[in-house]
Amino acid sequence: MADMRTRAGRWTHDTAAVPDGMVVFLIGMTITKWWRPDRWWPTFRAMLPMLIEQRRRPELGVLGTRVLVGGTGPLIVQYWRDAESLYRYASATDAEHRSAWAAFNKAARAAPDAVGVWHETFPVAAAESVYVDMPVVGLAAAVGSVPVAARMRQARDRLAAG
Repeated sequence: MADMRTRAGRWTHDTAAVPDGMVVFLIGMTITKWWRPDRWWPTFRAMLPMLIEQRRRPELGVLGTRVLVGGTGPLIVQYWRDAESLYRYASATDAEHRSAWAAFNKAARAAPDAVGVWHETFPVAAAESVYVDMPVVGLAAAVGSVPVAARMRQARDRLAAG
């Protein structure tokens, strides 16, 4: 469970701890027929076993996860060690993802306009972050946090360093 205690001051992620090849993975579900939970609930429910598996097995390569909920459905932001770890997990026959993906495809064919899923993957060549008087979240929670140094007060300076 994430430590949600407020940390006073200005923090940034630890650029030295970002692994070469790290990717940010966004995955979301769009519910177009809220009144049809029989169609979208199984897709929604399938994500929890994957998140539990990823948290319990750090060797899979997930560095951190954040779950958000918007007007069209949930969005998950994940920080993966590298793209190969993400792809390996997605295709592993002994992992939770494979059966969840097969079930979604079957359900989507039965009701193609009730629920959709999407994902985007972004390689992290450089990153900038700042967190002010708040708990450590996001990239800082995934790789560690450090105080903002005097030379890193501006966003452009943090991006250049990361």
